[in-house]
Amino acid sequence: MSNTIVFTGGGTAGHVVVNLALIPSFVEDGYDVHYIGSHKGIEQELVEGMKGVTYHSISTGKLRRYISVENMKDPFRVLKGVLQARKLMKKLKPGVVFSKGGFVSVPVVMAAKWSKVPSIIHESDYTPGLANKIATNFAKYVLTTFPESGKHLPQKKVKHIGAVVREELMQGDPAQAAEFTGLNVNQPTILVMGGSAGAKSINEGVRGALPELLQTYQVIHLCGKEKVDPTIEQPGYVQYEYVTDELKDLLAMSDVIVSRAGSNAIFEFLALRKPMLLIPLSKQVSRGDQILNAQSFEKRGFAAVLEDEEVTAESLAKEVNQLYKNKQSMQDQMKTYEAKQTKNDVISLIHDTMK
Repeated sequence: MSNTIVFTGGGTAGHVVVNLALIPSFVEDGYDVHYIGSHKGIEQELVEGMKGVTYHSISTGKLRRYISVENMKDPFRVLKGVLQARKLMKKLKPGVVFSKGGFVSVPVVMAAKWSKVPSIIHESDYTPGLANKIATNFAKYVLTTFPESGKHLPQKKVKHIGAVVREELMQGDPAQAAEFTGLNVNQPTILVMGGSAGAKSINEGVRGALPELLQTYQVIHLCGKEKVDPTIEQPGYVQYEYVTDELKDLLAMSDVIVSRAGSNAIFEFLALRKPMLLIPLSKQVSRGDQILNAQSFEKRGFAAVLEDEEVTAESLAKEVNQLYKNKQSMQDQMKTYEAKQTKNDVISLIHDTMK
């Protein structure tokens, strides 16, 4: 059996975090761990600092759903990526490829199939993304977070395993967050997260609502790369592009969370019993997966939902106030969710699949 494992996935942080949760276990067990991602993608930034992991970059297309001249170039980029990935397969001889999705994963999973290396795909969202739809044709298994996802995938390949939650997030310290932010650990706190690239509607809504919000709450705002606005700094409000090691502490200190509705994130909030206001990406700029994620959580009583098109300073402040008022009842409902030992299940499946 090969002692080498390849992880892939990228484009957004959501296509990397599950890999980040799994990789340390394989490093600790002495596996030769490699990661295949794109040139200068967020996955490279997140993975390259990890101990015991070798990063390889390949060419990739974006798999756009809209008309663009770049669409004519992407097939050649993907083909180049497949050839690069296949060369890596021959060199590394991995026992398995684990893919979290995103456009960079398609050439890797295709190359693995043609190199007779089994692949396992993890699909976090309610419905599979375009990249995973394509890659599924070349994979051995597709692991799902939502039980409903199986309806949209080949049944013989689907295994419903639930959410993979980063264990370190369960070890947050509010006192460390207070020291990091300079805020008061005993005052109600809102954590705002718009994703690694930021969310314009959320950023504008939160900043417009600050005069009202700061009367009751402190606000920690993760506003995205190059989205910090130094002109609005004021007591009780702190902003960062994004954080890594500090996130667990910020989550521990927060009473409620305002966020997009990416599956990985919302299941982590659920595991932490954090009431959440979800503002999913609209269908105008996405395939609507976050809307389905948010609707599922709202139906089960785990979240409140505000549509992206309806975000204003007034609507956001109103929803946050209502969420904080209903905080305890929502947390009680969250207790009905039984978190599975998903991480261990995935690790066992990877071991069993390695040739």
